[in-house]
Amino acid sequence: MSAYSDHFSDHAGVYARFRPRYPQALFDYLATHVRCHERAWDCGTGSGQAALALTRHFASVIASDPSTQQIANAERHARVTYLVAAAERPPLAAASCDLITVAQALHWFDTPRFFAAAKSILRAGGVMAVWCYELMKIKPQIDAVIDHYYQAVVGPYWPPQRRLVEEGYRSIVFPFEEWPVPSIAMEAELDLPSVLGYLDSWSAAQRYRKARGEEPQDVIRDTLLEAWGDPAQRRLVRWPVCLRIGGN
Repeated sequence: MSAYSDHFSDHAGVYARFRPRYPQALFDYLATHVRCHERAWDCGTGSGQAALALTRHFASVIASDPSTQQIANAERHARVTYLVAAAERPPLAAASCDLITVAQALHWFDTPRFFAAAKSILRAGGVMAVWCYELMKIKPQIDAVIDHYYQAVVGPYWPPQRRLVEEGYRSIVFPFEEWPVPSIAMEAELDLPSVLGYLDSWSAAQRYRKARGEEPQDVIRDTLLEAWGDPAQRRLVRWPVCLRIGGN
């Protein structure tokens, strides 16, 4: 992308409340590859989920996002400094960061420009890690309803960059010495209202609503309820993570 397209500011509160949390094992793994743990930069931080997790391993964390509303809804922490800034033009000094992370945001970036900036900001021996996650998995009957919602209901309203997520970022040129990665997944015990909240945080759901003046979840609500059962029943929800990591 050559310019920032804001898909989240108008529902930043929903995004912050319902987006899944990344597993601490992911950040523990990243920390083992970093020589120094002075400063990390989480780019495209959204509401700050990854930035907060990084504080367990780094003395300070810079968390940037081009959306003022996303930053306004981010959870505060004494060691996290939030900035409103474009990924391709970060106000960070050269050789100032030990780790750079991008969590479920790389598909919005002008990646050649971002990676060029990142290379200058990483210190010698620094690490770049980018990841996205696949569609949620619960159980086959429920998954079939959510897959239909993803593909057929809100599918036409996904921006074209969504294809990069579906490919696990594998088609993006990653200009670092890349390392093999372990199998990692996010997991959460959720009831049906929480799952519906998460589905509503999708940018495609917001675009559907604006274009049609209708609630996209109305199309699947009854079928999903039938597949789920008691809405208060909590079920294990799993999102496989697609991680790419390398050094400069």
